[in-house]
Amino acid sequence: MGGGDGWEAAVPTTGVAEGASRIALSAAASELLRLLRDQHGPLMFHQSGGCCDGSAPMCYPAGEFRTGSSDVLLARLSVAGVPEPVGFWMSADQFERWRHTHLTVDVVPGRGSGFSLEAPEGVRFLIRSRLLSDEERARLGETRPGGGRGQW
Repeated sequence: MGGGDGWEAAVPTTGVAEGASRIALSAAASELLRLLRDQHGPLMFHQSGGCCDGSAPMCYPAGEFRTGSSDVLLARLSVAGVPEPVGFWMSADQFERWRHTHLTVDVVPGRGSGFSLEAPEGVRFLIRSRLLSDEERARLGETRPGGGRGQW
């Protein structure tokens, strides 16, 4: 993946199989995305890997944040009421640390310190995570380090 605006027709580099998912949206996140789509047009997320707000998902108008070879497209999220998918990108370094987790984009009160589109609404996006189940890992083609069945 690289050099994109979040709308390339390429297959995600995370190897997501049919029926498998690395990321989901809470109902509150979907509602906020509908509002932001009405205000700003097509959207995308990027999550870097820095500390503090750097590890929070940032929402931008599609194409406003330039992705490159150091980014991974995790999903093209379908949101009811939004005509196009919302690309969710993550820095490759961050993905390597989080590849064993399922992520849920949620919304909480308060303002982040970035340029994410939701800031003026008095809320911020955040990630809730849980370990992938054995079944989910199998569907995603993931194995534990060393191929074993022990802890991650």
